[in-house]
Amino acid sequence: MLELSKDIKFVVSDFDGVFTDGSVFLDENLKQFKKINFSDIMGVSRLLKAGYKFAIISGETSNILNYFKEKFGVEDIYGGIRQKGIVLSELMEKYNYSYDEVLYMGDDINDIAAFDCVKFKIAPKNANPIVKIKEGIQITEKSGGDGAFREVVDTLINS
Repeated sequence: MLELSKDIKFVVSDFDGVFTDGSVFLDENLKQFKKINFSDIMGVSRLLKAGYKFAIISGETSNILNYFKEKFGVEDIYGGIRQKGIVLSELMEKYNYSYDEVLYMGDDINDIAAFDCVKFKIAPKNANPIVKIKEGIQITEKSGGDGAFREVVDTLINS
């Protein structure tokens, strides 16, 4: 069971490995496809309707990220980011959020710098083992791409 605070106002997430299971499907023309769990998309909707601020910081570039901008009007969607901690720090400063008001969810070693910016660190069950042993990390019961983000949202809203 995740332990979250009512003080959390801002939820920031990686994309691949959280909203997806990390798989990439390629067709014969090398066009990429990713599977996203609709439960996680509904999680974004619930989160925003509950009044939380939301952002995505992804190491990959993908047109799929534009879906969240268009469907939900999320303005803070960043792709192709290598220094996630820097971007997260800038967002926290932009919106004047403190260390204990922000939750970051990620699954791999490129998320570690972002984890260091926040009190609430969440990784999906199938995260990289190095991430799962990070001090202060909480692990979801669900895997990335299988409702892990929704699990976080439901816990946050119902806590």
